[in-house]
Amino acid sequence: MEEQTSPWKTIGNREVYVNPWIRVREDQVIRPDEKPGIYGVIEYQNYAIGIVPVAENGDTWLVGQWRYPLDLYSWEIPEGGGPLGLPLIDSAKRELQEEVGLTAGEWVDLGEHHLSNSVSNETGRVYLALDLTEGHSEPEGDEVLQIRRLPIAEAYEMAMDGRITDALSIIGLTRAVHYLMVGAPVPPAPSLFPRR
Repeated sequence: MEEQTSPWKTIGNREVYVNPWIRVREDQVIRPDEKPGIYGVIEYQNYAIGIVPVAENGDTWLVGQWRYPLDLYSWEIPEGGGPLGLPLIDSAKRELQEEVGLTAGEWVDLGEHHLSNSVSNETGRVYLALDLTEGHSEPEGDEVLQIRRLPIAEAYEMAMDGRITDALSIIGLTRAVHYLMVGAPVPPAPSLFPRR
């Protein structure tokens, strides 16, 4: 595929809201149809980090917690935010230990993901954590977590049948299962679907 150039022209912007986690801005734009408009953008102050820990016997760990914006309980892979100025792997190691009390001897980068790209610049990265050592979790003060250990095949089924709806978890579990089956990160799409 050839690279595309943006059909949007930004003529100005203003900050609407900012806190330690997000910045909301409103851009004044010329739309692709050449008409003036506005575009609201949420800029995240952290990377979204997800970890799929897998034990030697094929078990993984999920974290259950109440997600305030959705007003629902969610089962997810261990995940959290990584400050923009720090190495992502350091944030992944911290999140794995904080949320489920695990440390890993081997880390596999399963790739970068854009999580809500119609309204935000949120970027996520998922890691597979192997060669695990169990310890004690230390969740943050705003986290009330339930930890569940289960076979990764069962967690994958939860992602496929809709019991897990968190995007980073679905991406992480499908990429991790592929890696464990094939021994390599997911190949580019053209090699998955041959041209006719």
